[in-house]
Amino acid sequence: MSRRPPSKAATGPATGLADNSQVPADLAHRAADRLAGQILIAMPSLADPNFNQTVILVCAHGEDGAMGLILNRSVEKPNFSGLMKQLDIQPNPPAREIRLCAGGPVENVRGFVLHTADWMAENSLAVDGGYGLTTSLDVLKAIAEGDGPRQGLLALGYAGWGPGQLEAELGDNAWLSVAADEGLIFDADNASRWRRAMGKLHIDPLLLSPTAGHA
Repeated sequence: MSRRPPSKAATGPATGLADNSQVPADLAHRAADRLAGQILIAMPSLADPNFNQTVILVCAHGEDGAMGLILNRSVEKPNFSGLMKQLDIQPNPPAREIRLCAGGPVENVRGFVLHTADWMAENSLAVDGGYGLTTSLDVLKAIAEGDGPRQGLLALGYAGWGPGQLEAELGDNAWLSVAADEGLIFDADNASRWRRAMGKLHIDPLLLSPTAGHA
């Protein structure tokens, strides 16, 4: 469920971010479709441990498939300051920090910075709803200096779907979908994020039937 074969592992620092890195072309081509910018909420019937009770922002969706970032899986190490030291980004300690999360099982050594669209690099991918996705070091350098986007997070890895796979899973009632908001994406409260996402649909998770769904 919601898995694609991992791509060739990235080389270099643990984030896989690079000075002039672009969002992969196959992901950028999926950007303009109905679910980009929407939140997916895993149904209780979704037993795959990679996705159980996950909340995912769909960043790109099209005929070639979809990609998104899991928002409610923490990364304990490294922390943001330690990562900036590893990447030799100054100043250290950084002037400000963003949270880290485990974005998904695909290319989980690669970093994706999801952020508000008030800051965009030349190679950033625009995500519906007023967000951007950047894979270059420029955004981390700006954040470390106290500038950059108003809100952001750094996800290691992503969740990917092949052509038609996400649509099939929605048809199988594996996911609910709801409009995104900045609090649900960027705040640090992972423990309640799944429940809060359900709450946007006025759904009590305890009352959900394993066969109920909402696309």
